Amino acid sequence: MSLGALPLCQNPHRFPSINSNLAFQSLVPWYSISSPVGSSQLSRCLRKFSSSASASGSSWSLDLPLLPFQINEVMIPSENKTLHLYEARYLGLLEESLSKTKMFVHFVLDPVLSGISEFGTPYAAKYGCLVVIESVNRLEIGALVSIRGISRVGIVKLTQMEPYLKGLVLPILDNIADQESELEKKLLELTELIISLHNLQIRLKASKQELLQTRTKNSIAWAQKDVFKDCDQSFIPKLAERISFAALQPVSGMTDSELFALQQEKLRAMDSTDTLERVNYCIQFTRNSINMVAAKLAIQSLET
Repeated sequence: MSLGALPLCQNPHRFPSINSNLAFQSLVPWYSISSPVGSSQLSRCLRKFSSSASASGSSWSLDLPLLPFQINEVMIPSENKTLHLYEARYLGLLEESLSKTKMFVHFVLDPVLSGISEFGTPYAAKYGCLVVIESVNRLEIGALVSIRGISRVGIVKLTQMEPYLKGLVLPILDNIADQESELEKKLLELTELIISLHNLQIRLKASKQELLQTRTKNSIAWAQKDVFKDCDQSFIPKLAERISFAALQPVSGMTDSELFALQQEKLRAMDSTDTLERVNYCIQFTRNSINMVAAKLAIQSLET
């Protein structure tokens, strides 16, 4: 995503931007987005999202830079994105993150329509995702920043408004204590389905912009890691939770309606703290994705 109005996305009509002084566009994946309000407005209209912050039962907290997006740009744990940052304040956010923890929070500003008043529309800070910076490619104008979603977080306090937002965040983690025996079988099924989806997907003809490694394979490889050196361990989800999110990745050639369905599943996954429930509907989602790719391959074979 890119600060400003650079024409980088393939389908800018998919999620139309609204007038704003905080605007981004996504490079990977290719969605156009914009944040609805500037930081000067946030002090009076931002509602802190902390209702789920206690779900983890953790007393650990981090004070980190916050980067706001529209709800159609929610980011989930295990997901990888590339951001194009070029405005001075966001390059400042980048430099602070690199000099300290290499982390910041990707979150959604969601308008609260019931709270509209003479002061404007209030916004709820929702779907916080702790991200780690994996790489930075310096450009003549700005930088391309590859980030990885680590875990869900709740924003419990704003600690800075200018030049960019900062806040105190707590981890939001699933509790799987009574699900482990059933989860083991379901996780194996989901992992096998994800591998099958990857094997089908690499047979599709892809555009030159797409990576050789599918986003699904990239996410499951991260989820199955044993060591996470770049992050506070109290924020790292357990293996089952990480794998449950890894299935919800874009597939080559998805239509607008298929991407919308994926977006709804991502929101559903972020709202749930039940790993088994998430794994079950991700199994069905992955099966549907396999059927979709198989159909596209059948059409591709008829065209060759």
